[in-house]
Order: sequence, then structure tokens, then C-alpha cells
Amino acid sequence: MSEKNISVDRLENIISVFGSFDENLRLIESELNVRITDRNSELNISGDEESVHYAERAINGLLALAAKAEPIDARSVKYIIGLVRDGQEDKISEITRDIICISAKGKPVKAKTLGQKKYVDAIANNTVTLSIGPAGTGKTYLAVAAAVAAFRKKMVNRIILTRPAVEAGERLGFLPGDMQSKVDPYLRPLYDALFELLGAETYNKYLERGNIEVAPLAYMRGRTLDDSFIILDEAQNTSREQMKMFLTRLGFGSKIVITGDITQIDLPPDKTSGLRDAMKVLEGVADIAIINLTTADVVRHELVSRIIDAYEKSSKRKTQDSSDSVRAKQSSQSTNESIKAKNKTHSGKRK
Repeated sequence: MSEKNISVDRLENIISVFGSFDENLRLIESELNVRITDRNSELNISGDEESVHYAERAINGLLALAAKAEPIDARSVKYIIGLVRDGQEDKISEITRDIICISAKGKPVKAKTLGQKKYVDAIANNTVTLSIGPAGTGKTYLAVAAAVAAFRKKMVNRIILTRPAVEAGERLGFLPGDMQSKVDPYLRPLYDALFELLGAETYNKYLERGNIEVAPLAYMRGRTLDDSFIILDEAQNTSREQMKMFLTRLGFGSKIVITGDITQIDLPPDKTSGLRDAMKVLEGVADIAIINLTTADVVRHELVSRIIDAYEKSSKRKTQDSSDSVRAKQSSQSTNESIKAKNKTHSGKRK
């Protein structure tokens, strides 16, 4: 058994790290197999030496976040423990160091994982950024936040948000209303992000002035977009031709961010995803960054990460089963052909 004590100056930080009804504390104990007790503003950690070592660093990291008034929940606790196990606890301070922008309600928007931090830095340092990752990794929200920040700093004159009008495995048929009413359902996630960051009143004001444009991808053809921050969302549902058309809209003083999840492609089986193709074609091109986010960067309910992992494992099993089936079929065909050849040889000898 090993023990370690951590002194804490502010009671509020301990309360924040422990969580409601000590749920964060219990999570640390179960994840690292240690026991933690609070003794007059001093935390005592007991367990085997390696576990105590990890717990001490994880709690210090969480206390550093609490000191910055960062909210601490089960997801952030597990993420910090993961960083500590990987020997990256020194990078904890980098995660929430920079504020991307302030929302309409005064809430600072920051990266919550190292992957998100890398993504935000890529947007700042490159003209074109491709962000590929599963649901819940903040691809769209952080891109919109970066766009709002650039617009407020007068780095761009317009924010242009677009996505392909492709249903998620459904055929909705005829939709009533004018063209805007027909495409609004496809663009709703972009509206939601803008409403939260700008507020509905400010959003409508900029929309009327033409500073914000939300349109389906089909409207982009033939345009040159100068001094604009352009976001293409759900890019996995673009065709190769659409992706090339979109990328060549880039004008002077503009930035492009392309987001998508290549595990959720809704195109017909015979269509190549423009995003998957662009990842190969644009790799290594100067001033273009390709960022791959993972389940470790999911910032929604922790169950989302587990669901994504379960589907990935299922997909790998299906691929393996399919490969085994092909090999078995090939082996069977080879055996049959060998038997036929032998029979033919024997038949020739009898003759």
C-alpha cells in the first residue's frame, strides 16, 4: 500500500473536483482502484503505488481546471485520467488555455480535448481545414465559433455556411413552402450553433444585411467567395465533383473549413464520398490541414463514445467475417479445381 497527500487551498476547487454527491470522486476511485479521503483541506490517496501515482496527477490536473472555473463532469474526469495514463498530463493546461469566442450568453467557448485544440489551431494557421471525426466531437460547433470570432475581429466580411441536401437514409419526398423552407431542415444544426453564439436577434440582423448566408451546396456553383469564412458541413455526403466545385470557390482573404464523418455516409453505394476522396487528394498540400478527431474527443454524453466504439467493433467484425468468407470460398474453389484436374488426368490415363 502507498499513500499520498495533496494540499488544497480553496474549498470551492475541492467541491468542483468531487462533483455533485462526490460522483467525480467515486469515478476516480473506481477507475484507478484507489481510496480518496478529505482531511481538513488535504486529500489523502491510498492504494498501490502506480494507482496512487496516476490519481495524484489526475487530481492535480482537475484542480488546475477547477482553478480556471472550468466545469468538471464525468467525461472530463475520464479524459484527464486517460491523459495521465498516456503520460500527457503536462498538456492538460493547454486544453482550455485559449478562448475561441464568447457566446451570446457570455459563455466562453474553448476546446475541451487535445484533438479539439489541434483542430482550432489548424483553422487559425491554415486557409483550408478538413475535420473528420465521429458525432459529438464538436466539428461543426467549433468551426462556427471560429467563424464568429473571425467576423467579430473583422478578419472576414461574411460567414457562409453550407451543406449538401441529402437525407439520412430516408426519402422525404415533396416538401411544402418556398425554396428556403425546403432546405431549412437540412441546415438546422448550423442555425442552432449560430443562434447560441450570436443570439437570435443578432443572427437575424446579420442575415438581413447579407453578412451571414446559410445555403445548400448546390447554390455555390459559379461563385467566387472573397473575404469570407466558409463552412461545409456533413461533407461526407458530397460527391467528388461537388467537393472539387466547392474548394474552387475559394477567393482572396477567405478561409474554408470542411467537416464530416466518413462512418455516416448517406450516398448511394456506387457514389464516392467527396470527403473521403479529398482526404487522399489533398494530403500534403501546403496551407491545407487534415485533422482526424476520435472518440476521445467526443464531448456529448459519455454513452455516445461507447456507442461509436460498439459500432466500430461491429464493423470490424463484419469486415473480418466477410474476408474469412471470401478466403473460404476461394479455398473451396481451388480445392474443387484441383480435384477436377486430378480426375481429368486419371480419366486420360484410363483412355
